[in-house]
Amino acid sequence: MPAIVIPEHLRPADGRFGSGPSKVRPEQVARLQELGRTFLGTSHRQAPVRNLVRHIKEGMAELFGLPEGYEVVLGNGGASCLWDAATYRLVERRSQHLVFGEFSAKFAACARQAPWLEEPMVLEAPPGSRPEVVPTEDVDVYAFTHNETSTGVAMPIRRPPGPPAEAGGPLVVVDATSAAGGLAVDPREFDVYFFSPQKCFAADGGLWLALCSPAALERVERLHAGGRHAPAFLDLQLAVEQSRQDQTLNTPALATLVLLADQLDWLLANGGLPWAVNRCKRSAEILYSWAEASDFARPFVERPADRSPVVGTVDFVDAVDARTLAAVLRANGIVDTEPYRKLGRNQLRIAMFPAVDPEDIAALCAAINYVVGALSA
Repeated sequence: MPAIVIPEHLRPADGRFGSGPSKVRPEQVARLQELGRTFLGTSHRQAPVRNLVRHIKEGMAELFGLPEGYEVVLGNGGASCLWDAATYRLVERRSQHLVFGEFSAKFAACARQAPWLEEPMVLEAPPGSRPEVVPTEDVDVYAFTHNETSTGVAMPIRRPPGPPAEAGGPLVVVDATSAAGGLAVDPREFDVYFFSPQKCFAADGGLWLALCSPAALERVERLHAGGRHAPAFLDLQLAVEQSRQDQTLNTPALATLVLLADQLDWLLANGGLPWAVNRCKRSAEILYSWAEASDFARPFVERPADRSPVVGTVDFVDAVDARTLAAVLRANGIVDTEPYRKLGRNQLRIAMFPAVDPEDIAALCAAINYVVGALSA
């Protein structure tokens, strides 16, 4: 690897740009230290932990402006568990999936592999683009991905035309892991909006949260009562019952709860979801404008409307080896800019979650310019 030293004045103040786990603010770490002897290492069934879970639930309801009757449900294992859990307690017979990257494909694969369900309707688009929903009477769940973390493509969440979910129509179930807290969304457009906290909420993995409509809660309860077997770990009805008691089925990581709560409070104190969305949009404007103006880089996602404001992907010309570029950045303390491993492109992937300062995105662009210049000298 070339021994290139980026001048200090060109380096970001914080060099963490990973798409998950993401940058954790120093204030969150300080909060952990503060609670080191009074909260960490205590029972998750007792009041201090349950009070914090309640605080998180109330904060999520406020952040997303949840309508009356919606509930915030928590569970163990990370958002990937929801792909399987949905096949037990959300999909009644058949689902439709929009597939445009690694994670949306895994969601569809779980439905395909469930022998008690019919073959799902899968609509695919090449990486860097996204398919359009096809309204149909033959499905009872529309499975969307708000932001495809592997490719940097985002899609708007809109309920397809048809009978409403509360009248027995299809549910809209959204994998929002890298979107929640950074992309705008109207809760009336979804029935389940689930995510992990290690992206926009700057915590660690191993936990999932789901914002559930009354129609989704009714579907979960009905499939549970109807006798369809589900492992306890994937039974959403058990998760709902535990969440109503401000706890999770199994022991959660208490440090994750602390980090999540502090980040949530920070977002709300600064103006809530509109503030977070605008902050991410500002970072995205900086990154994509730089790439469009560059003679050696360009945004991977062609359509500006599809470009994610929370995970940016930038392609480089063949003369610039993105792997070498990422290695030099890492050696200079600018880390986790490597592309998604299975995409196999000559590109960098840059997280622009709310914790990332837009000024650091601008500094990153300047640092890349410097390294590319040094590599070509």
